[in-house]
Amino acid sequence: MEIWINPACSKCRGALHLLDEEGADYTVRRYLEDVPSVAEIREVLGRLGLEPWEITRTQEADAKELGLKDWPRDAEARERWIAALAEHPKLIQRPIITADDGSAVVARTDEAVRDALGRS
Repeated sequence: MEIWINPACSKCRGALHLLDEEGADYTVRRYLEDVPSVAEIREVLGRLGLEPWEITRTQEADAKELGLKDWPRDAEARERWIAALAEHPKLIQRPIITADDGSAVVARTDEAVRDALGRS
């Protein structure tokens, strides 16, 4: 299992703490330093079963600068959203856990972290 984190994020720190408490075997990816490629973002979206706008932090300064609130949220705009996430990784919702069974979760709650643990 891999967890994408921003160490400055309290939700990320909480998820790591819970994973450690449960004795989970996981790899940490500091996604602001080790930026996911367009292909990796596409893969994670497939694993999450979500669209890129559903994992975008729209309140970030970068999102406001890009005018993401006004971007279409449809199949035609999907690649534009994915490219924006790859170019501005701070916009990616966190933490994201990719489980060993091929699924993934946005692990912002203890329940979501436990869900990911159950899939490993």
